[in-house]
Amino acid sequence: MARTPRSLAGKTVAITGGGRGIGRATARALIAEGARVAIGDIDAALAERTAEQLGAGSVGLPLDVTDRASFANFLDQAEDRLGGLDVLINNAGIMPIGPFVEETDATAARLIDINLHGVIFGSKLAIERFSKRGAGHLVNIASTAGKAGVPGGATYCATKHAVVGLSEAIRAEVRDSGIDVTVVMPVVVNTELGSGLPQMRGFNSVEPEDVADAIVDALQTGRYEVFVPKRVGVLLRSKAIVPTIVSDWVGRLLKGDQVLSNPDHTARAAYEARMEQTISTPEPAAETETTTVVAEIATPERETQVV
Repeated sequence: MARTPRSLAGKTVAITGGGRGIGRATARALIAEGARVAIGDIDAALAERTAEQLGAGSVGLPLDVTDRASFANFLDQAEDRLGGLDVLINNAGIMPIGPFVEETDATAARLIDINLHGVIFGSKLAIERFSKRGAGHLVNIASTAGKAGVPGGATYCATKHAVVGLSEAIRAEVRDSGIDVTVVMPVVVNTELGSGLPQMRGFNSVEPEDVADAIVDALQTGRYEVFVPKRVGVLLRSKAIVPTIVSDWVGRLLKGDQVLSNPDHTARAAYEARMEQTISTPEPAAETETTTVVAEIATPERETQVV
């Protein structure tokens, strides 16, 4: 018999990189379930504007995930205004891509700071709060890039592999404590982060709302591994049990080796310009969001995101 889904009504949820894309869609989906949502973003004005647009008592707060004090202040403010923290969704991230040997050390450092250190800071701070109450749910947005290395995104893939491993280890540590852990691994998501990227054959890009629905389902069921779409999980799990030569052949057949190595730089120009800015001098709009091995496609109101 299927378990009755957990109610999210009245739960306090904090989302990083929540100003747009997956973060915004997830906030909207959670509000529809009756949750109270704190939207954190490096672009404080965007966070506030998003909260105003979504309404239902949501709050927009400034957040630099690479700064532990900023992260702690974000969670403190969320709890002061909405109540004790029930859920943290670590969603913020960036994805500059290109040949590994041409990547600057500053680019690698910024990727690790936002995509990994940010998740580490948030996870520790959230678990400290959850442990005092004996309950809570940590959701880390990784990517299908966290299960497979993709040419053109070596350091990005490394950060997402790290998030998957981190989540698995945390889950083992908090088992039987009342704290749940979920790791979410989407393919291409229609936001700006993955603009100009080709799709994998047989796997169309998904919408931010698809990822948001999967997150809501995981919060209601306690599911640990979440793939979006679900069937990509079958492909990635099979990769671990077949010979490397077969796995490589399938990857080339599906054109997975071209997703990050063969971008349309014209279509991706705006995002790449913002990445140059955030790497040289971190600026507000550059760190909004994270996500998948295969990306999101830009429109004026949306950001493409590769998880």
